[in-house]
Amino acid sequence: MSIRALIAEDEPILAATLAMTLHRLWPALEIVGTAPNGVAAVEQALALAPDVLFLDIKMPGQTGIEAAEELAERWEGPAPFPHVVFVTAYDDYAVQAFEQAAADYVLKPVNEARLARTVERLQSLLASRHEEADPLAQLVGRLQALVPASAAPQQLDIVRAAVGNMVRMIPVGEVVFFQATDKYVNVATADHEALIRMPLKELLPQLDPARFRQVNRSMVVNLACVASAGRDTMGKVMLTLKNRPEKPRVSPVYAHLFRQM
Repeated sequence: MSIRALIAEDEPILAATLAMTLHRLWPALEIVGTAPNGVAAVEQALALAPDVLFLDIKMPGQTGIEAAEELAERWEGPAPFPHVVFVTAYDDYAVQAFEQAAADYVLKPVNEARLARTVERLQSLLASRHEEADPLAQLVGRLQALVPASAAPQQLDIVRAAVGNMVRMIPVGEVVFFQATDKYVNVATADHEALIRMPLKELLPQLDPARFRQVNRSMVVNLACVASAGRDTMGKVMLTLKNRPEKPRVSPVYAHLFRQM
């Protein structure tokens, strides 16, 4: 059975160079497509189910990390989840961190010797894929840990949210979950909902990480309001909330946060 790969790279010359170098190093590898951005990469990966996905970290519209997270949430199988190799322009310090984390990467511009090691690693992983446990969750988690953190903003105590023509002052401790909806974030308490005009990415650093956890790309939950965690018929982690009917599905990227529940 042939091994199939998809390349996501917004620079056509770099994509072609990567494809040609892979062809020399791994003649049996079939390049099934090239995506110009993260959004297209997700759609093509879902349609083509490649064995390996090369994702450029910096792409317009959606980064490689965001594309990997979305793909993890939307992947239903039955094909195994692809092994992800991030294409990056990180400096030497970050490369050392990648090596210590044992995460696959390709450094721009493509270095054939380094890519050869990646090919060997991929071949080994594919030969024993049935033994791998959550490869994407581990890879994304390690990569996120390498991104330098900015200075933490002051944590929110009160959320000022719109309810009709009024502004409601909601203590953060009363919030069950925050959920992104288009241009707004829905703030849900046990008995009310309100909207704030703030991206979830901007809101998340202002929340106490010991109390609030991201469960997927669009939702952050208050851990004190989680009654239990279980698995649905597809094996995905689902949360049961206190005083709310929603049952949020946990992305594989964040599932490890709820394994002890």
